Formats: sequence, C-alpha cells, structure tokens
Amino acid sequence: MKKTLLFLACCVPFLVSSAQEQQGRMRDRIESALRTNYEKVNYDTLYLTRPDSKLTLKMRANISGYYQHSKFNENGNRYNAKLNTDTRGTVSVAATYYGITAGVALNPARLSGKNKDMEFNINAYGNRFGLEANYQESKTLSGDIDHNKGTFHVSKGDVKLTLITVTGYYAFNHRHFSYPAAFTQSYIQKRSAGSWLVGATYQGGRIKTTDDAPTMMGHIRTTMNTFAIGGGYGYNLVAGKWLFHASAQPSLIVFSDIDIEENGMKRDGKTHFPEVITNTRAAIVYNFSQKYFAGSTFLFNTTLLGDNDDYTRQTKWRARAFVGVRL
Repeated sequence: MKKTLLFLACCVPFLVSSAQEQQGRMRDRIESALRTNYEKVNYDTLYLTRPDSKLTLKMRANISGYYQHSKFNENGNRYNAKLNTDTRGTVSVAATYYGITAGVALNPARLSGKNKDMEFNINAYGNRFGLEANYQESKTLSGDIDHNKGTFHVSKGDVKLTLITVTGYYAFNHRHFSYPAAFTQSYIQKRSAGSWLVGATYQGGRIKTTDDAPTMMGHIRTTMNTFAIGGGYGYNLVAGKWLFHASAQPSLIVFSDIDIEENGMKRDGKTHFPEVITNTRAAIVYNFSQKYFAGSTFLFNTTLLGDNDDYTRQTKWRARAFVGVRL
C-alpha cells in the first residue's frame, strides 16, 4: 500500500505537467489556425484590410421592437389592428478575437421586472457569406383593433408573440465590399465599393391569447411559416474617417403557411401572390484612429402578406450604438 501511494505521489506531478503541456499545445494550435485564417488575403488590399490587432473590445447599447398592422374582414366586420411591443433596451459587451466575436447582454428592465420580453441574436458577417438569426418572445404586444362596432384595446399580457427570423446573404463583389467592416469592424473598408446580393429568409411565428386575456377575446392562435428568396444591393461609402453603409435585400415569398385557430375552430389563413420580406440594413462607423472607433447600426425586417384589402405588415427592428478599442 505504501509503495502504491509513493508511486502515485511521484506520478501526479508528472501527469499534471503533461496535461498542462497538452492544453498549452492545443491553445497554440487553435490560435495558429485562427491567426492563419485571419491573415489570409482573399480580398483586394486596395479596398479592404484587416485591423492590425488580434483583439477588439466593444461596449454596445441596443434597442429593439416589433410593430404589426393588419386589415381584414371577419364575419362581415371590417378590422384594422395596430399592435406593437414595448421597446426593449439592453447594454452589452463584445470581444472579437481574430475575427470571432462573442458577447453578453444585460436588460435592466428585465432585472427590475418591468419587462420580461426575451430576445436572442446570432450574427455571422463575412465578406462572401453572412447570416442573421433572431428569436423573440414577448408578452408586451398591445394596441387597438378598430372594427364596425367600435374599438377594442389589446392590453399587455393578453397575447404572447413568438417570432424567429433567419436571413442569409451572398455578396458577389466580396473582394471589394465588406459587410464586416460596417457591422463587426473585423475589416476596414479603405475605398468605397458596393455589391449585388442574393439571399434567402425564413420567418416563423405565432401569436396566441394567454390565460390572462379577457373572456370576450376568446382563444385565438395564429401560426405562420414563410420562406423567401431574393436579392438586392449594398454599398459602403468611405469619406475620410467615416464609413456609411446602406443595403436592401427584398425577397419574394415562395412558401407560405398560415394556420388560424379560433375557439377550437381551425382554418387556413389567406395568402396572395406576390408577398415579400425585405431586409434593410444601415450603419455609420467613425474611426478616431487605428485603435479607437465608434458608430451605430440599424436592422429592419419587414414582411408584407396579403393584398390591399386583406393584409398584414409586420416590422422587426433593432438599433445599436457602440464604442470600441483594438488591442
């Protein structure tokens, strides 16, 4: 027994040291792979460049919201509904290491109990490809519904909104035009350039009454799934230390499935060709120096379903202001 303990006592330091060395080699390999990919030049250096740093830190303030406007006929009554969620505000910290960004956000209103809405965002911007994904869950959707017999008010907590949107793009002129320069600052746009875009958007959502809804509202649930394909154009304007970005990506809905359940009765929602989803982006970036920068970004996702007499228009938006430093 004593010999065994003595043997283990001799081996443990060696095993710990070996494990630390393996972890160190693994970290070096990962960092080397990230650095190699980061420094790879697959763009025109007259138009684009990488920042001369491996780490970027940013402080961000974000606000977001959702708005819906619907007009429809039901059982001989004409309805006009205008609903919106509370504006959601968060503050966040983000770190970018060799082009890979991770961040954490804090919602002061949620901590105080004033706003329990929840939202997740995953954004991956590349020069050639990009992806934006958003998930929103809200019980603050409220507003007025006008109809033939008067106006009905939808209060906060009466309905629950769940919405997921995933948008992807491909930029044809990726050697000269950079989305990351405008939205993540992992590239620097040196000269003005634009690019034609092609992409696709999936949007799914559900609005349903909650247990807190008034009895007169009944039990209503509307579920929507849409898929759209389209294209557009984006442009980065460089003016000294300023960068201005604007892009629009309209897409035609090629698949639409809308289900409505009202007090146990199910029916299909009306669809009308053409229906569209438009993704609009804008950004302003100011580089104080090679090290310090600040700016703001804006994202709007607008969906138009139906026709002039029976339609729904919904807009999901987000605005962000940031300051950053490259180390």
